[in-house]
Amino acid sequence: MLKVIVCDKLSEEGIKILQDAGFSVDCKYKTPPEELKKIIGEYHGAIVRSDTKFTRDIIEHAHNLKVIGRAGVGLDNVDIEAATKKGIIAMNSPGGNTISTCEHTFAMMLARARSIPAAQASLKQKLWDRSKFKGVELYSKVLGIVGLGRIGKEMAKRAIAFGMSVHVYDPFISEEAAEKIGVKLVSLEELLKCADFVTVHTPLTEETKHLISAKQLALMKPKAFLINCARGEIIDEEALYNALKEKKIAGAALDVYSKEPPVDFKLIELDNVVATPHLAASTEEAQLNVAIEIAQCVKDALLGKAIRNAANYVQLDPETYKMIQPYFALCEKMGKFISQLINGGAKAIKIFYLGEISAYKVDVLSAAFVKGFLSLSMEQDINYINALEIAKDRGIKIEQISRREEEEYVSSVRVVVTTDKEERTLEGTLFANKEARFVMMDGVHIEVAPSEHLLVINNWDKPGVIGFLGTTLGSNKINIAGMSLGRKTPKDIALTIFNLDNPLNEKVIKEISSNRDIVSLKSVRL
Repeated sequence: MLKVIVCDKLSEEGIKILQDAGFSVDCKYKTPPEELKKIIGEYHGAIVRSDTKFTRDIIEHAHNLKVIGRAGVGLDNVDIEAATKKGIIAMNSPGGNTISTCEHTFAMMLARARSIPAAQASLKQKLWDRSKFKGVELYSKVLGIVGLGRIGKEMAKRAIAFGMSVHVYDPFISEEAAEKIGVKLVSLEELLKCADFVTVHTPLTEETKHLISAKQLALMKPKAFLINCARGEIIDEEALYNALKEKKIAGAALDVYSKEPPVDFKLIELDNVVATPHLAASTEEAQLNVAIEIAQCVKDALLGKAIRNAANYVQLDPETYKMIQPYFALCEKMGKFISQLINGGAKAIKIFYLGEISAYKVDVLSAAFVKGFLSLSMEQDINYINALEIAKDRGIKIEQISRREEEEYVSSVRVVVTTDKEERTLEGTLFANKEARFVMMDGVHIEVAPSEHLLVINNWDKPGVIGFLGTTLGSNKINIAGMSLGRKTPKDIALTIFNLDNPLNEKVIKEISSNRDIVSLKSVRL
């Protein structure tokens, strides 16, 4: 009999689904890590919420485990890499709390606009100070939504129903897709300048950490409000505290914090802040929905019926998988790399499979590229299963083209990304030892091993530029691990790509950018 351990509190409806499928279900809530490590080897499936952490240490003892299911969005508490190496499917239930989070965000926006918590507190003290709590209407105001994923779209629908104009910042959605929803696609700067209310709905990544900081807050209207029910660290809390204290913006509504529970409550204690203790997904309906969704997913996975919402699973026959497996990492890295270089919103992606690789089923490789391309911009977990559908939903046209005829390499993958501002090209291949290489970018031949930290520079092809770059990086203790140079014609704009041992800081970026022979600079992290 297959055994499932439920590590965190789960609705009875979810447990019943597993029991009705014939599984032995053990509910062992709040099991200490050392105890969980001792018993996990007995189980074939595990379900967690956010309290239990499936670390590498615990996963290494999970000798029979085939699936870990998270009842909720995200898999921050599961070591995906360790699970993958162990052959364990990691999945979540991303859709169950969308409405709950959206409604809570809207409630927070209304509560802040009308000073409801403060007015209630005053009345409970038997005061009748109506003039003190004059609010503002949502009607005819501009709502700025940062991130148009599932929750962002639901926010847009409700805001339009309230008579609001909706402006959206999301570099990974097309204008056509935005227009269908009835929203206007703008830059982050434009959004912050024109919005009366700004709400954040992006994932927390290296790119979105402190996406809203002092510089961005300074762009907002003095009467604007900021709402965050996504992730605390997306907003620089110190910068927000200063902006609120100095009345540079009118107020904020917060459900999430950089530390939970907060260590310092000074931001929450401000009179112009409405705050709740991470309640956005805490409704009876949301808890029931995620329990049913994850129970169904775990049941189907264990019974070999279907794999849904998996972060690390691709279904291929053994022979095909053996052949194309090294291309998964190549394609995903190509997607992450080029997504950090493009300007404008992506509209179309053409993926060419050239040479021997064209004979195989390549949809999963396209999904791997799109997974990498969108992974830094999504508030939902994107995986090989849902990547192409998400791209379609966001108005990005994906085209696959396989060509067997003779090419420069035995097998290679070439992508052409078209945005509303430009077209960029990148080609990658595997060398004889199966190591990934980027071999062409925008018509310039290169040889770049994708590494964690990359510096991509377009510069005028003049003597002394490379020396300047090397000296500047060296003087700032940035070690160069590799370098590739290329150009189309002499004295034209050249392409220089550095592999670095450590990331650049703003000081170094400004120092390099100040050289007039530097046309553009991008710091990329894979």
